[in-house]
Amino acid sequence: MKKTIGIIVLILPIMWVFHTFSKNFMVDPAFEKFISRKDLILTDQSLWIFMIRIHILLAIISLLTGPLGVIKRIRVKSIKFHRWNGRLYVLSIILNFIPGVYVSFFATGGWPSTIGFLILNTLWLGTTILGYWYIKRQKVTLHSQWIIRSFFLSFANMTIYIIVAIAHNAMNFSYGNAYTIAVWLCWTLNLLIAEFIIRKRAFS
Repeated sequence: MKKTIGIIVLILPIMWVFHTFSKNFMVDPAFEKFISRKDLILTDQSLWIFMIRIHILLAIISLLTGPLGVIKRIRVKSIKFHRWNGRLYVLSIILNFIPGVYVSFFATGGWPSTIGFLILNTLWLGTTILGYWYIKRQKVTLHSQWIIRSFFLSFANMTIYIIVAIAHNAMNFSYGNAYTIAVWLCWTLNLLIAEFIIRKRAFS
């Protein structure tokens, strides 16, 4: 069972990285489809595209390094690799805070979506920093718990994609409303899953 979960944790982010990279850098590199669904006109479209590209690239790094950090087998095999991989993971999220906040102000769905994204960015940064802070003080259990929370928040974009597909395509919500709902659910659901795993590990 644990081996199966480990494979899923490793393969799923890689598949999503390929999807994200191909969609945003090959299929629609100018983000024309995404921009067309926005409620407002971008004041500086070139700056927004630059920021969203940085945001996506740094998110890809966190999605690639995150699984390598949480899988126990990899961590036990080489603690040195685990530490350097972890530093890269933390750095990618810290650097992503400013691009993430910037694009939040132009989110589809208006201010409700913007507020949801600002909370997400703050939680992602906060959980990551706490995870790093605790390991520097050799509090391994607390480090593991906060990194698990951070790791699941890294899947926010994938969660948004799934919820929008269900709410917009299957339930006939307007795209803007579906997107706003997805923005709020992406971090609440992911944190609930993280808490479930943390508690299950604590009592196992």
